[in-house]
Amino acid sequence: MWDTSNDYRLLVAEKSVELFMRSVEGANLKGKWNKKQALQAARKMTSEIQTLYYSYLEPAAMIETPQISLLEDQGMEIVEALGGESWNLQFMELANREEKPKLEEALAKIKFFLNTISGLKDRISLGEIKDPVMGVDIKKGEILSVSKHPEADQLLVCNVNLHERAITVVTNDLDVKEKNQVAVALLPPEVFMGITSEGMFLGAGEGILKDVKGDLGKLPQGIPLEALNEARNLVENFLQ
Repeated sequence: MWDTSNDYRLLVAEKSVELFMRSVEGANLKGKWNKKQALQAARKMTSEIQTLYYSYLEPAAMIETPQISLLEDQGMEIVEALGGESWNLQFMELANREEKPKLEEALAKIKFFLNTISGLKDRISLGEIKDPVMGVDIKKGEILSVSKHPEADQLLVCNVNLHERAITVVTNDLDVKEKNQVAVALLPPEVFMGITSEGMFLGAGEGILKDVKGDLGKLPQGIPLEALNEARNLVENFLQ
């Protein structure tokens, strides 16, 4: 019997729903979208996750439950309520210059929530692993571009290809370059002096890992365990 009540994948999923609801309530999202429908679907998600908490099912059985399918359906319903597949572009286009930095943070939090829910089944399918870092996706990415942070000399802003989408990652490793093959933890977004970072590069020793093996957008292969330590701590902080 697996202790689902302490499964970090479910704990992070529930916390991400709370983050989504706060973000939707607090952000100035302009345009055609259905706030009521989005929030109703999110509340249903909380109920499905609670059912999984107390199921005490093995992971292989958990991924076959109606709750997992319902969570995926509710995630798609929220995307539709937000305005469809290009929902974030609509909100950014309608925001003025002063609104955009704060809006980017809110949209990044919504993306984190949607990614957490859509990837839940795959993370659970990895089996009985009691580790905070299992609550978020770890993916191989390729750095597409690197630019200086406009407000901080010791930070760089990277555009990272994760195969199905690109994200922004702010790093203090000043040696990163285009085409570096990196491992990215898709953590709750953080703002670094006005720039929203949608993830964190994994590193061990000095600097980040820059020659990561595996398929783009998939779980990296052969990364050292110590590279997960900081991501693990940040997941724990998110759950507090």
